[in-house]
Amino acid sequence: MKRKKKWLIGLCVGFFVVGLVGVSFAMTRERTEFLKTKPYRGITIKVLSLKANISETAVHFAKQWNELTGGDCQVVSVPFAAFHQKVFMDLVTGRGEYDAFINGDWFYGDYFLPEKPYIISIEQFMDDPKYPEWDPESLLPALQTVYKWNGKWYGVPNDCDSHVMYYRRDILTNPEYQARFKTKYGYDLPAPPETVDQFLDVAEFFNGWDWDKDGKKDYGVTMHMRTGGQGMFHFISWAAAYVISPENARFWFNPETLDPLINSPGHVKALEDFARLVKYGPPAMLGWDLGEAWDLALKGDAVLTFTWGDLGALAQDEKESVIKGKIGAAPMPGTMRAYDPIAKKWIEFDKPNRVGNVLGGSWHGVISRYSKHPEITYDFLSYMAEEDNAFWAFVRGYTGIDPGRTFAFLEPYGTADIKDYTEQGWHLDDVKPYTDAYYLNYTNALQLPPMRISRADEYLRALDVAQARVAMGELTAKEALDDLHGVFQEITDRVGKDKQMRIFKEAMGLK
Repeated sequence: MKRKKKWLIGLCVGFFVVGLVGVSFAMTRERTEFLKTKPYRGITIKVLSLKANISETAVHFAKQWNELTGGDCQVVSVPFAAFHQKVFMDLVTGRGEYDAFINGDWFYGDYFLPEKPYIISIEQFMDDPKYPEWDPESLLPALQTVYKWNGKWYGVPNDCDSHVMYYRRDILTNPEYQARFKTKYGYDLPAPPETVDQFLDVAEFFNGWDWDKDGKKDYGVTMHMRTGGQGMFHFISWAAAYVISPENARFWFNPETLDPLINSPGHVKALEDFARLVKYGPPAMLGWDLGEAWDLALKGDAVLTFTWGDLGALAQDEKESVIKGKIGAAPMPGTMRAYDPIAKKWIEFDKPNRVGNVLGGSWHGVISRYSKHPEITYDFLSYMAEEDNAFWAFVRGYTGIDPGRTFAFLEPYGTADIKDYTEQGWHLDDVKPYTDAYYLNYTNALQLPPMRISRADEYLRALDVAQARVAMGELTAKEALDDLHGVFQEITDRVGKDKQMRIFKEAMGLK
């Protein structure tokens, strides 16, 4: 299906300028008739969202939806560090101040801990033609697991998060640098790296000298590593291929005992290599948030990174980026061996073992069981999920909404045309590497399982602290992960092992 054209009207929203999409997408006859009466006039719904571009984009769409329906959708935003607590304070107390939460995927375990879930299934609304249309099958299967629980839909598609590798295509194909790299390492400079060892070599080679000839020092890698932010996701996506393999799908816990696997030899080796990688970026990045890490890449001062889809889209903005037309993307690098923590053995490979991921929040709306207007709340969330609105958000880096639906990918993987991107200001040479990388990541038969268990936020925070202590040289990787194993057990015991086992098996689709 070719993308329907929209009008663009300049509108200032929050701290960025966005193009207001004219309401021109095709609607069912039932939807058209339904909207004639401004059906939600006088009704207010409240949506709690992360204080970031995600919430600014929700505000953008709420203004359009309010005009269409007569309703009043109010978006309330909360900083990352307090967001999880704010959501569950509202749910545990039963206050019901918010109708929906634009949540991270790791919240789900806490939603289903009580006998009666805190959120409701959206399946009762999905086939009603008076609501905005979106195709459930447009969401790739790996991502559907993020939006479902125990096989039922609870989330409405919005953001699609995963880590892929980004690299400077122009720098890695420079003949002078290729010759120098081969002299030092004894093999051809890979563009892009296919293994973690190659990634480490490339980062080391390009770290600390002026390879873009702009008069200042450049770096091998850029990452956001501030403790209390989202730096733990860098380690998780890096570590996946050290543990996940055709013989092992487990990364977090043993499904039979719920014993943490986090200190297995595979995890330890991953953290040792990760601590080495951190040294190939600026020391300041240990205190950086997302924006600061992306900024270094956009300024052209880092040759490698791995992060979410925002960066590829932000690179197209010539006001902020010098790498438009120069940026390549590929799935995360693989390993030549992985440790099976269940069988307790190393597995050797003839070719790189690469693992896909659906890592990050995939920030999307779920409806509170305390909502007084669940059907109206669904109407708003599905308005953001409608194909044209979603594609508009995918191609603009400042929205915080990343691609993962079939209409975002080029043939033969999806239904998008390259003109859908170039007409939005994308460089022709950047489109296919970017969209292919995400498609191949999501469709990899090997997938890193997301952290879906009660108190996932606590487990992830503990991992964040452990990786930071290794990066700063306070502990060895083994010491940190052995300590973390104990912290994981303490969290599990506090929740209750039987409760956690039920949640974990439901999340993993296990009997």
